[in-house]
Amino acid sequence: MNIPGDLKYTRDDEWIRVTGGEGEIGITDYAQDHLSDIVYVELPEVGKVVNSHDSIGTIESVKAAADIYSPVSGTITAVNESLPDSPELVNQDPYGRAWMVRIELSNPSELDALMDAAAYQKYCEERG
Repeated sequence: MNIPGDLKYTRDDEWIRVTGGEGEIGITDYAQDHLSDIVYVELPEVGKVVNSHDSIGTIESVKAAADIYSPVSGTITAVNESLPDSPELVNQDPYGRAWMVRIELSNPSELDALMDAAAYQKYCEERG
């Protein structure tokens, strides 16, 4: 299981990589592995304002469907336009080419409530 140390993680298996006042969000390697083959990704409109824990999209696999939740509050500034046509990227590169949205953070202190890599790894191991 790949858990990069430069990201923050949620209990819903999303990650965020923050640069300046903007974050890039996706789902974790753990999540894509448990979902199996991703066949569909739906993402929000650019400009959408969201709160922490709001649904920002849907992901479907051959096994299940799941909501994607925003780890932080803010405004969606970009979506990964390649994912709807190539949802398999989520399985191939969950922390790189399969980023889902970029968000301008409205409350950076919300990052303090997220897990670091060590805490997320422990959380995943506890779930099996």
